[in-house]
Amino acid sequence: MSELENCGGSCIGCEEDCGGAATMTLTLDDDREIECQVVTMYKAAGKNYIALLPLDENGKNFDGEVYIYRYHSENGIPVLENIEDDDEYEAASDGFDEWLDSQEFDEYISGEE
Repeated sequence: MSELENCGGSCIGCEEDCGGAATMTLTLDDDREIECQVVTMYKAAGKNYIALLPLDENGKNFDGEVYIYRYHSENGIPVLENIEDDDEYEAASDGFDEWLDSQEFDEYISGEE
């Protein structure tokens, strides 16, 4: 389903800062492939999630859409799982919103606003 590039998989399950350079190629159910930038990996409600920003052929995202998946690692290879339960998706979305809020707060504190 996915292949992580540019960080050798070291960001799965660790705290190494890859500088936002990690990308992942998703293969959708219809066999289309979409290149995505890894925004963050985080925990919410006791589970691991990954937020991905889909990129166009020029490496840009214009609509701000973010994909959220449950994930785990098998032998250093990320395994993504769809979130099919509405309550779990709400918890995962809330966790991502909290992460976004913390990023804005960090930028404000460091004067990078």
